[in-house]
Amino acid sequence: MTGLAPHQRQHAALMDAIYRRQVHIYDATRKYYLFGRDRLIRQLDVPEAGRVLEIGCGTGRNLAQIARAWPGSRLYGIDISQQMLRTAQAKLGKGARLGLGDATNFDPAALLGTAQFDRVVISFALSMIPQWQHAIAHAAGLLAPGGALHMVDFHDGAGLPGPLRRALMRWLARFHVSPRLDLAEVAQAIAGQRGLLMHVHQGGFGYYRQVTLSRPR
Repeated sequence: MTGLAPHQRQHAALMDAIYRRQVHIYDATRKYYLFGRDRLIRQLDVPEAGRVLEIGCGTGRNLAQIARAWPGSRLYGIDISQQMLRTAQAKLGKGARLGLGDATNFDPAALLGTAQFDRVVISFALSMIPQWQHAIAHAAGLLAPGGALHMVDFHDGAGLPGPLRRALMRWLARFHVSPRLDLAEVAQAIAGQRGLLMHVHQGGFGYYRQVTLSRPR
């Protein structure tokens, strides 16, 4: 785990421990409750030969979907879990450039060979990143002119029946997942600091929240 600080190596070890036994069934099981990510992919509107980075790329499932939805995209991904990166690389082959890094401070030029991206995606990863606010700020700083940061993650589930909501939150906690209820507020502050535009979409029953920050040309 070269290049990671001690606290980052600790988080990386936790992620590897969580996913070591799940990595081969991850995509099959998560499709039943990671709602909103395919909607995000459909809305990316990647420009021709656009550079798309996924932060927390996991198994590479989303990058593979992006390749199909937006042919010609140049794909990049980072993750803190070596377990996930090995699976992603096997799935994507030479179709994506991947690197091991922490979402809050990775060097994209050193890891991926480019410093800016036309689209940055963070899909159900913020809820597992301890310093998630820093991850958003760092991602926003990687946008090329006309670029956009697309984020989707769990919200409060306020519209769900009480027992179902409580069961969901207990299940998420087992995997060290903490919904970021102030995602929109944090994103709005970052947008104001960096001159970005923001759009928010809330999924049904408050299950997920999708936030997009875009940089004018």
